Amino acid sequence: MNETRDRILDVAVEVLGEDPDAGVGEIASAAGVVRRTVYGHFPSRLDLIRALTERAVTEMSAMFAEVNASAAAPDAMWVAVVARIWPVAHRYRVLLALRRGEYGAAIHGLLGPVDEFLADLVQQGQDSDVFARHLSAGVLSQVAYGAVFAIADNDLSNETGARAAMITSLLMLGVPEPRAIALAGNQP
Repeated sequence: MNETRDRILDVAVEVLGEDPDAGVGEIASAAGVVRRTVYGHFPSRLDLIRALTERAVTEMSAMFAEVNASAAAPDAMWVAVVARIWPVAHRYRVLLALRRGEYGAAIHGLLGPVDEFLADLVQQGQDSDVFARHLSAGVLSQVAYGAVFAIADNDLSNETGARAAMITSLLMLGVPEPRAIALAGNQP
């Protein structure tokens, strides 16, 4: 039962990644099941989207815990966050598109822990004069994190895309370009 549910979620993220408006029938077909099976696990498309979001939040939260345990400077921590979550951001990039649509409130609510972690990190950076102060920490973190998802949405290769996401988001946070490039260059 869980195997089928997981397969449906795996396929759903791929199908929705290609077409955020894809329906349950398309997801079921791609997963090799009938619509009734999908609805047996997810009573509505919203329930499916919520499950995808919860899965993404779980994966990202685990990575945030690893980064938070380091005693690195806020800009280095930001790069570590982007480096670790790049595969997750790339895989779940459809959530950015869906967040702007009819499922926005549900996705936004579930992404609360992610948003809080990023805002706290940006606040640390602002408090230590590493990040710009022209926007509040909450807004600035969303702008910089949105850039990561925007780059992921353009389907750049993992190595090129991750580096571009690191540098671009750091620049948006107000980190000088030479420092952003150096920090991104230090990542494995």
